[in-house]
Amino acid sequence: MNLFDVYPLYNITPVSGKGPYVYTEAGEKYLDLYGGHAVISIGHAHPHYLKMLGEQLHKLGFYSNSIQNPLQQELADKLEGIAKIKDYSLFFCNSGAEANENALKLASFHTGKSGVVYFENAFHGRTSAAVAVTDNESIKAALNNLHEVTKIAFEDVNALEETLKQSKTAAVIMEVIQGVGGLDEASTEFYVKVETLCKKYNVVLIADEVQSGYGRTGDFFAYQKHGIRPDIISMAKGMGNGFPIGGILIDQNIPAKHGMLGTTFGGNHLACAAGIAVLDVIKKEELMKNAASLFNYIQKEVATIPQIKRFKGRGLMLGLEFEFEVAELRKALLFDHRIFTGASSNKKLLRILPPLNIQQEHFEMFFKALRSKLKNY
Repeated sequence: MNLFDVYPLYNITPVSGKGPYVYTEAGEKYLDLYGGHAVISIGHAHPHYLKMLGEQLHKLGFYSNSIQNPLQQELADKLEGIAKIKDYSLFFCNSGAEANENALKLASFHTGKSGVVYFENAFHGRTSAAVAVTDNESIKAALNNLHEVTKIAFEDVNALEETLKQSKTAAVIMEVIQGVGGLDEASTEFYVKVETLCKKYNVVLIADEVQSGYGRTGDFFAYQKHGIRPDIISMAKGMGNGFPIGGILIDQNIPAKHGMLGTTFGGNHLACAAGIAVLDVIKKEELMKNAASLFNYIQKEVATIPQIKRFKGRGLMLGLEFEFEVAELRKALLFDHRIFTGASSNKKLLRILPPLNIQQEHFEMFFKALRSKLKNY
């Protein structure tokens, strides 16, 4: 049987990983500055992570959400503490798209409305409602286009209010720092205004922190820099360091009702063990401080490279923008220097999304390789 051919693949086969590196069967060593789309938050094969998952697997790997699972409450309590958030509740799922799907459904339940506003260059997932609010028409099927959605330019407050005042909008969904779209971040003034308008028109504000959350920006969530309080926060990627887990944080003013949301696998015992291990490591190793500290170093290095025209992002969610398309540069870094980097819908942008416990020495290797390749540009 063939695999359904939807992924363009590099001819590289990692079989193991350790810290910020992955290794092929032939023993080739690659520096991972992409973390599998920002998923690897605490490094490959972290000892505490392996211990927690191994111990739980030997006890109980899975049972459904029809029984008590104390690991769910332990994860929720640790998340509340390290993220410094209050008066939210947690619903578990398995991925970022599923988190956003549940967030949108819950907003519609809560408001009784069906419209959703999203922004240009947004990416929120590939499932039905999530892809409907993603700014990429090529991945939307006819079914997805049945949703009532409105796309607005980033920072266009006037257009946003004109839409919300029609009283048809259940939710505004936004990435505070856009991921796939190219690392753009609006002003604090804009985010505060969005929050104000959502309150004024009884609209649920959803912060998509699937990629930017879990300490990646130096704050636990990217929205925290701007002093706003979303009604719902979606999470995934770095939450499980590779184990499938996602979730949404729901403001206390949005009531729950049995059956309104549900999942077979979400919040299972192994997923919670992985999630708890990640939070333990982020706290013990002070990985948010590491992300903020490395950002300062990277910013200084970038300023010395004239070919980089814009430096975007925060912490370890970064984009280097050039005047040329970066596909060939990425291949050169990968095949000549064995360094993984990422792309975006902005074809001139190189994305950097490494494990949060990466060190300055690894970026020194990257900048040495980058400078050597930029001699050709």
